[in-house]
Amino acid sequence: MYSDIEKVRKKLEKQHYSLVGETSAVQICRWTKNSLNGKGVCWKEKFYGIKSHRCCQFSPSVMWCENKCLHCWRPIEMNLGTKLPCVDEPNKIIDGVIEARKKLLMGFKGNKKISAKKFEEACNPNMFTFSLSGEPTIYPRLGEIISELRKRNCITFLVTNGLNSEAIEKLEKENCLPTQLTLSTNAPNKKLFELWHRSTKKNAWEEFNKTILLMKKLNGKCRRVVRLTLVKKGKDKGKYKDVSNMEDEHVSEYVSLIKKAEPDFVHVKGFMSVGYARERMGYDKMPWHYEVRAFAEKLILELKKEGYNILGEEKRSCVVLIGKNKKDLNIKKA
Repeated sequence: MYSDIEKVRKKLEKQHYSLVGETSAVQICRWTKNSLNGKGVCWKEKFYGIKSHRCCQFSPSVMWCENKCLHCWRPIEMNLGTKLPCVDEPNKIIDGVIEARKKLLMGFKGNKKISAKKFEEACNPNMFTFSLSGEPTIYPRLGEIISELRKRNCITFLVTNGLNSEAIEKLEKENCLPTQLTLSTNAPNKKLFELWHRSTKKNAWEEFNKTILLMKKLNGKCRRVVRLTLVKKGKDKGKYKDVSNMEDEHVSEYVSLIKKAEPDFVHVKGFMSVGYARERMGYDKMPWHYEVRAFAEKLILELKKEGYNILGEEKRSCVVLIGKNKKDLNIKKA
């Protein structure tokens, strides 16, 4: 196992991940780079008011995950399973991630076109997104990381595959829920779920549905999001040419899951054939923004009674935001 870990670490370092401790890592998001260079910001800034250059994308379990999702652009082929070799101290992970991120950003310091003030802010992130790679709920002391970040007045976004409902329940009991909890909901039924996620966990679909119901119970305790990553049927040859999760028959299935979760927001996002995902599905599998928008409108037709509407969209990122109340969009506190 340790030889496998070392091989993975070397590959990650070549891909500009900065490794922290035994299982954590940080990387500079392209939207952080774009923001510093004045080339636009992440759709999350447009929707929620957070600052892209101050967002730290990291993971406490960078190559450990139950799934090998078809659409994932991270190196899932290098997954190391679900058991961490050790559990690093939460504070050491946070401090290590901040320091490693600063080093990754140093290449921007000498650029006269970049605001010195903005660069300094970037070196002191106030938002931490658990979404780099791997499944963050595998790290057993997740609540302590979130709690410490809250003490530092930092916003936390946790993105999960929903296969560890007990970990999220633990966060609730410990009063350590993130600012925003996002559940990746990329397959609307059991058959497609098993094909799509290729999970190593038994009864993965049933476990995922436990988290769907748990999302509803967390109403008012944290911001809750259901995220759909849509992939259309392809035209080119390939093993997954005809695999799609955005056909008309899937609309009512997604609606059923959304009604069970009752999230504050729904992200309807188009698949991007980038990174390792290109080896599984090509550009022909990427929906255009108008196709994503059309699918979102079909969802709205069945969710009108629940009060959902389209609150925003970003064509460049191929994403549509659905929610109940536009005044709840901006994040005011951690």
